[in-house]
Amino acid sequence: MPLYSGQAVVQQVLLALTFISVPLLLIPKPCLIYHDHKKQYKEVKKDEEPGHADEHDDHEHEEHDFSEVVVHQVIHTIEYVLGAVSNTASYLRLWALSLAHSELSEVFLDKVLYQFVGTPGWQGVVGTFCAFTAWCVCTFGVLMIMESLSASLHALRLHWVEFQNKFFSGDGKKFVPFSFEALTKQADDVEDEAAGEDH
Repeated sequence: MPLYSGQAVVQQVLLALTFISVPLLLIPKPCLIYHDHKKQYKEVKKDEEPGHADEHDDHEHEEHDFSEVVVHQVIHTIEYVLGAVSNTASYLRLWALSLAHSELSEVFLDKVLYQFVGTPGWQGVVGTFCAFTAWCVCTFGVLMIMESLSASLHALRLHWVEFQNKFFSGDGKKFVPFSFEALTKQADDVEDEAAGEDH
């Protein structure tokens, strides 16, 4: 059942954009780099008159650089496609968890509580009370605590691990937590250096 009108069209457009993005990732960047490299090469050649051997070496170097750029872009494109498929499958796990929750709630209701509802006499009263207690414990313990916690943890893992892999690269400055002790030590070192330069 669609969530809104026109959902099928939106899904098809998004799927088409996903498939179109693969050649857009793969082709334009190497072509633009090759075009810029060729333009720079022509500008350099205008300024100087190289020999025949130099032209041959430069041509081999240009082809080698272009093949490295293409290989590098192919690797990035493969990483994008694998990441998109992996992330989609991971988010589908959340959908599977919600289906499991609904099925478990139906099982608890049908097999525990409804077994004694409608039984005549005092056996029905006692049975319904015990079944209701067991149903409450199962619903709260399994669905409200265990399943909700697992779904929340899974969503956090998806956002921090799989979503962040598109933006985070660990090649920057090492994280150093804030510390007054480190600041004091750094200030003392600066004062010592300044005192040493004065003497």
